[in-house]
Amino acid sequence: MQEFSPSRTALRVALRRSAHQLLDNPKVLDDPLAVPIVGEHIAEIRNHPKIFESRIGKSIRAFMVVRSRYAEDQLAAAVATGIRQYVVLGAGLDTSAYRAPTANSQLAVFEVDHPATQGWKRQRLSAANIAVPPNLQYVSVDFEKQRLPEELARAGFRTSEPAFVSWLGVVPYLTREAAAATFGYLGKLPPGSGVVFDYGVARSALTFFERMALDAIARRVEKAGEPFKLLFEPQELNDFISALGFHRIEQLNATELNARYFANRADGLRVAGGVGRVVGAWV
Repeated sequence: MQEFSPSRTALRVALRRSAHQLLDNPKVLDDPLAVPIVGEHIAEIRNHPKIFESRIGKSIRAFMVVRSRYAEDQLAAAVATGIRQYVVLGAGLDTSAYRAPTANSQLAVFEVDHPATQGWKRQRLSAANIAVPPNLQYVSVDFEKQRLPEELARAGFRTSEPAFVSWLGVVPYLTREAAAATFGYLGKLPPGSGVVFDYGVARSALTFFERMALDAIARRVEKAGEPFKLLFEPQELNDFISALGFHRIEQLNATELNARYFANRADGLRVAGGVGRVVGAWV
């Protein structure tokens, strides 16, 4: 993150989610707020259809929407077990806190993001007339200057009670030390707590063509000023978070994601390749 600028990748991700609402049926992620929150930027989809309708464009979009869908599925399962705290780390333009059944529910919701990105999001919400639900607390954290535990506690988060955490599109941009600090904090939450996140697979675990795809994506995000810093081999990732307190781990690769969420589609929307994985992990 650049100190005074909102995340550019947050907008790119939000555009992929909004493109899903406009271009794809049936919807894997039904998000009626995805288009309004990007506002005037929606013109990018209409003005550059080849970017979003190409095979690569569809694959990127599929991954963006399926990780959100998986996170929301796991949130619903966590709520069904009695969890009443929901943390969205690196929230970007995620809208899950503003939609039913999360909005105005018994959940205490905490959106955590860099101050510049969070301020920009709140401007976008206001411009789109999207109401901020009373159960939502904004937690601004500049990780270079502030600590997540202290800022969450200040906002009313209770470490004595279990929580569900959504942490999408963030881990690849962290140093290993920063990732260990956050996973270590989450891994000390009470039993039943869980986190859903995604990560980039290390080049050593990819095929030749997957490495080419990873390199292309890495060049794109580096050009946007937000370079990849942390990638894992799958077993390495399991070992890493297991040592920090997580005892049940589900990793979903492209084949598993497609089988669960994109089966029998006629429009070619699917996750291709093994560059990214989605993970659910529980304390």
